[in-house]
Amino acid sequence: MPRNVTAGVDGSPESLAAAEWAAHEAELRGLPLHLVHAWDWQRHAQPVPAEPAHRHRGGRVLREAAERLRLGHPDLEVTSEQAALPPVTALLAASEDADALVVGSRGVSGVAGFLVGSVGLGLVARTDRPVVLVRSDARPEDEHRPDADGRLSTATPYRDVVLGLDHEQPDDSVLAFAFEAASRRGARLRVVHGASLPPSSAYDLGVDPGPGDELSRGEASAVTGVLAPWREKFPGVDIVEQAAIGDPAGHLVDAAADASLVVVGRRPLHGRLGARIGPVTHAVLHHATAPVVVVPHD
Repeated sequence: MPRNVTAGVDGSPESLAAAEWAAHEAELRGLPLHLVHAWDWQRHAQPVPAEPAHRHRGGRVLREAAERLRLGHPDLEVTSEQAALPPVTALLAASEDADALVVGSRGVSGVAGFLVGSVGLGLVARTDRPVVLVRSDARPEDEHRPDADGRLSTATPYRDVVLGLDHEQPDDSVLAFAFEAASRRGARLRVVHGASLPPSSAYDLGVDPGPGDELSRGEASAVTGVLAPWREKFPGVDIVEQAAIGDPAGHLVDAAADASLVVVGRRPLHGRLGARIGPVTHAVLHHATAPVVVVPHD
C-alpha cells in the first residue's frame, strides 16, 4: 500500500474535523488521504457477520466525507475502506504505511481542553505510527495567527509548532516530525522542556533562587545541544527554546493555547492492563487546545 495520511471517520463532528485536518496534512505532504470506517462486533460472544444496514451506513459515511473533502481539496486523491472490525483494530491495520493516523476527539469548553475516547487512547498506546488527535470544534483558520483586524484566516502565517522535548533521551523521530511540520507550514518551532527541582531545593527557594536559576541554565544548555544538528538540517526553521522549571505537561498545555500543533513522544510503557501512556503525554492529550501529535519511539 502506498504512503498516505489515514483518518478514521464515523460521521461524528469530531471525525469530520479530523478528516479535514488530515486532508490538509496530506496536501502539505503531497500524499493521498485514506479514510477508514469500522464497526465493533466485540460485544458479541461469537463473531457476527456484517449486516447490510451497517455496511450501507458505512458506505454513506465514507461517501459523504469524501465528497465534502473533495470540494475543499479538489486536487487531493481520496480513497476509503470500511471494515467489520473494532475501530482500533481496523485503524491499526489500515495505517501500517501511513505517515500519520488522524482521529477526532470530543471538544469541551474551558480549561479542560478536550476528551480523548477509548479509540484515541487505544491507538496512541498501541500503534507504531504518529497519531494526531483533533478536537471536534477545530477549524483550519484556528491554526493561523489573527490578521491585522484580529480576525482568523487561513491566509495569515501559521501559529507556532510546539515540541515537547526530553533532552535526556531525545528521539530523532519525534524531532524530525516537529521540524518537518514547522518547515512545511513556514511556522516557528517552539521547543519546550520542563524540569522539576529536587525536593531538597524546595526549602532554599524562599531565600535563594540560585538552585532554580542554575537548573534553568543547565536545561537550556542541554536543549541547545540537542537542537544544534537540527538547526543545520533545517536552516529555514525559526526556533525558540523554552526551558522552564516545573511540570512539563503544564508548560506544554500553556504553549498549546497559541499553537498550530503540539508534538510529543511516547515510549513503550506496559502495565498490568497492557500498553499505557506516560503521564506527560496523557495530560497533554486531555488538556491541550491545539491538535496533538503523539510520535511513538523506542
